[in-house]
Amino acid sequence: MKLLHIDSSIAGVGSVTRELSAEIVALLKGADKSWNVIYRDLVAEPLSHLTGGYLAALQGAPADQAVQADVGAGLAVMEDFLAADVIVIGAPMYNFGVPSQLKAWIDRLAVPGKTFSYGEHGPVGLCKGKKVIVASARGGIFSAGSPLAALDHQESYLLSFFGFLGIAEISFVRAEGVALGPVVRAKAIAAAKEHAAKLAA
Repeated sequence: MKLLHIDSSIAGVGSVTRELSAEIVALLKGADKSWNVIYRDLVAEPLSHLTGGYLAALQGAPADQAVQADVGAGLAVMEDFLAADVIVIGAPMYNFGVPSQLKAWIDRLAVPGKTFSYGEHGPVGLCKGKKVIVASARGGIFSAGSPLAALDHQESYLLSFFGFLGIAEISFVRAEGVALGPVVRAKAIAAAKEHAAKLAA
């Protein structure tokens, strides 16, 4: 079994999602020692955003050395994703959405013929059978029922994107309100870790 571990927080050692994603991976490995883990830190090794040259090169157009390297990086993350049975993603909310580093990675995954296809009745996801676990952190409260719920373009986006690729099993390990003081932060992280333990079990 292969596990792909992705981190995208720019907060370094103070990152809640990095702490939670590491906890999730450790719990999964503790339950089954046979996991083969591939780790990608999208901040330490960022992908560039999509360019016209990149898309043209994918269609067979001539490309300079920089574009060829970019295409190689995109193909590498695609191979990691396609090979993974489980994907654990550290995804904090930044300005109501996901980090741009994570969006750049996601843009390399949405490729017709690889992760989805177009049929006579519309798009069809090609990634059925995979499992996604998102370590999510928000400074405020944005979950269903909150006055700010409509501003959630983080979890809702990830749910829609991976659902589009055909992935049905998508779970969120959420620490919410982590900017509302140390007591609230600690309780939110503890609750998220408790939820992670239940998922791993």
